[in-house]
Amino acid sequence: MRQTEFERRHAALWARFEAWLAASTLRRGKKKQATATRDDSVEPLDTAEVPAAYRALCNHLALARERRYSPNLVERLNRLVLNGHHTLYGAAAPSSEGFLHFITAGFPALVRREWRVVALAVLLFFGPMIGLLIAVQYYPDFAGVVIPPEKLREMQAMYSPTNHHLGQHEASSRFEMFGFYVWNNIRIGFQTFAGGIIGTLGTLFFLLFNGVYIGVVIGYLNQVGLGPQIWSFVAGHSVFELGAIAISGAAGLKLGGALIAPGARSRRLALIEDGRIAFHLMGGSALMFFVAAIIEGFWSPLKFEHNEIKYGAGIVVTLVVLAYFALAGRDAATRKELRDAAG
Repeated sequence: MRQTEFERRHAALWARFEAWLAASTLRRGKKKQATATRDDSVEPLDTAEVPAAYRALCNHLALARERRYSPNLVERLNRLVLNGHHTLYGAAAPSSEGFLHFITAGFPALVRREWRVVALAVLLFFGPMIGLLIAVQYYPDFAGVVIPPEKLREMQAMYSPTNHHLGQHEASSRFEMFGFYVWNNIRIGFQTFAGGIIGTLGTLFFLLFNGVYIGVVIGYLNQVGLGPQIWSFVAGHSVFELGAIAISGAAGLKLGGALIAPGARSRRLALIEDGRIAFHLMGGSALMFFVAAIIEGFWSPLKFEHNEIKYGAGIVVTLVVLAYFALAGRDAATRKELRDAAG
């Protein structure tokens, strides 16, 4: 269908929806904003008509993008969908409820929806990490090429069986290490995310670099006989920390992709739409980094007579996190559909 025919068929619905938005804005007390957008010659939608009209608008936006209609039309429909979403759902719930919904349903649903960019980030991060971890078992001298020998010796001391708390200097308290882990994790995540603003190049670098670095460290410690110490240390928090790095990378790739491949959208519109998704992904990964720092600071350094305790706890935590990303938020199908259309 040609764009002119598409607009002719649906212009009346769009105009009535705009009038309903203006009337809703006026009822919320934003008189100046409502006056600027209101057209008194158009009859607003009745309240009962709004849900069906909103679903139709979401469909129109998807069709306009798929058919590569003009950026102005796509931007207008996108604005209607966003404003409609905010009017229908934005004022209905307190911020605390919105935050709780994001944690329990919105974030895992978003990760599933963006599975392609998440899968790419996982491949770029975990591929080098696993590859180097295995390679160092056969070529241990390579570890000294990537990491200075003095740093390797320091790590050996931190994970030595004689160290009272694994992964910590003897003079370091748990609270001190918790603060360090929070700062370090957030720094890594922000670098990986913000690197997307230069056309994904920074994100690609930090995903690959961190994958190589972590793989070499764990591989080296395992190769020199400290496997039980390093594996028991990372068992509890690794699913949060490593998962958060990958999701931060997905956010950076999403942000950079909007700049280098906006498609039929203008770069400004692409950056607005994909940037919103990227910021939500980064917000969720920041929460994961914080949880990882708590576990890494207070649980991971503990030493038990049998490492199976920490391995078992790590397996349980990993399964719970995987189930969370696979299943959480699936019961909110209608709201998920609306968020999909709203970008």
